[in-house]
Amino acid sequence: MHLNHLAISQFKNCTEASLEFSGNINCFVGRNGAGKTNILDAIYYLAFCKSYFNLSDTQNIQHDTDFFALNGTFSRDDRTDLVQCHQRRNAPKRFSLNKKEYDRLADHIGLFPLVMVSPYDRDLINDGSELRRKYIDGVIAQFDHHYLDNLLTYNKALAQRNALLKKSAETGFFDRPVLQLYDAMMEQPAQHIHKARVDFLKAFKPVFQHFYSWISEGREKVEINYETTMSDISFQSMMENNFERDKALRYTSAGIHKDDLSLLIDGYPVKKFGSQGQQKSFVVAMKLAQFEYTHHIKKLKPIMLFDDIFDKLDATRVKKIVELVGNDSFGQVFITDTQPERIEAIFTQTSLDHRIFDVTEGIVNQRL
Repeated sequence: MHLNHLAISQFKNCTEASLEFSGNINCFVGRNGAGKTNILDAIYYLAFCKSYFNLSDTQNIQHDTDFFALNGTFSRDDRTDLVQCHQRRNAPKRFSLNKKEYDRLADHIGLFPLVMVSPYDRDLINDGSELRRKYIDGVIAQFDHHYLDNLLTYNKALAQRNALLKKSAETGFFDRPVLQLYDAMMEQPAQHIHKARVDFLKAFKPVFQHFYSWISEGREKVEINYETTMSDISFQSMMENNFERDKALRYTSAGIHKDDLSLLIDGYPVKKFGSQGQQKSFVVAMKLAQFEYTHHIKKLKPIMLFDDIFDKLDATRVKKIVELVGNDSFGQVFITDTQPERIEAIFTQTSLDHRIFDVTEGIVNQRL
């Protein structure tokens, strides 16, 4: 699958751009703040109906303008698809495939597989468990639409249960039968989510370890372990066992919404004991494993977006990633870098078709 053409209008600092891409490697070079990452984010937006960075859609509208628009033409085999997004201030987002507007944006997720590697990915290591849950949920939801539906059902019942616990603590009356009703509403979705996470990580972990070993040349051993309260106990027993605690805390203290990933390097938390280079290698390996896992399930290579991937890596790790990018392991690749000479050096080592774009203050020009 390839993105052949991207048209941007008033998206972040890019006023207007119409770009034709190579089916192999596309590089955006320029200074920090020039707008390179915004181009990658526009591509991400077309695959996931949202920005990789901004929770608010309207924050992506260029200052002093009323809307942004994105149009992308994707091809696979003998098929071509037009994906369009239009966002006005104080108006619903409009998203369409081949000029047919979606009723549910969730129906678009997974149709155009894509993996983004960003400096912000280190937050997966350094931030709280919610971000790690969102990561695995986002990957699984691309292949399992029932998973997303179960997440929505579970979270709705969870919010209602928490509201009742808070209200009950204020009034002093706990309506146990109603709480048990919410428990029953959460049980089936929780079981589906738990099983999907277990199955995903079982397949994902050895691929992740392979890529980390490749990047680090086997210098460290890494682990990703699933921490969950549902492994050795039924959902109903878990809720019953935590009832008194939930009463005291005024919220639901156990369930799949409390699951986490344990990220280890040589047996120790990578958050505390990993260097900046090791942490970056860790998350890059996770994203490369996500690519391989997606490729296996979807039977096509996802688009890869590498944003500022070489920062904080030593020369050895940079060389290993360059070897991966240059040996046709991937399909279509987009890279940003602040050092044009480094990008140019990559293509002295490969005969792959490529295009280089210079980005200056939101203006994008292809090198001839």
